Amino acid sequence: MLAKAINCSFIDADDYHSYANKEKMKNGIPLTDIDRLPWLETLRDTLRMSQVNGQTIILGCSALKRSYRDILRSADPNCESGSPGCAVKFVLLDVGAEVLAARLDKRAANGNHFMPAKLLQSQLNLLQIDDSEGVLKVDATLDPQIIVTNIQDLIL
Repeated sequence: MLAKAINCSFIDADDYHSYANKEKMKNGIPLTDIDRLPWLETLRDTLRMSQVNGQTIILGCSALKRSYRDILRSADPNCESGSPGCAVKFVLLDVGAEVLAARLDKRAANGNHFMPAKLLQSQLNLLQIDDSEGVLKVDATLDPQIIVTNIQDLIL
C-alpha cells in the first residue's frame, strides 16, 4: 500500500532468500548470521541499483539487528549509520508478538509464507533497536491506510 501511495516499487525481502534458507525456516530451524549474509548483500545490491537508477523502493524486510541494517544502509555510499541524510530509511512496524504470530499464521495458512510462527520468538530475540539509530516507529495495530499515512508523514 505504501509503495502504491508514493508511486514506487515494492520488494518483499523474503522472495530473495535462498532455497536452503527457506527450507531451514520451513523446518523450524532459525537462520544464522552466516545464512543471512548473502541475502542481505543481495538486498543491498538491489537497493544500490535502484538508487543508481534514481528509483525509490519500499523493501519489506526483517532487518532485525543493527548490523543487518548497516549492510542495507551501505547501499547508499554516502550514508553513515543513523544519519538523517541517508537514502535508506527504516520504519519499524511496531506490534506485539501475539499479533505478529496471528498474522504469520494467517499468511502461512493462505500459502503466502514459509516460516512457521514457532520461529517468531527466535526473530524477536534478535531484534535490536537503538533510538540513536534513527529507526522510525509506527503503530502497526492501526488500520493499514492510517499506517501508510503515518509512514508518509515520517519519511516524506
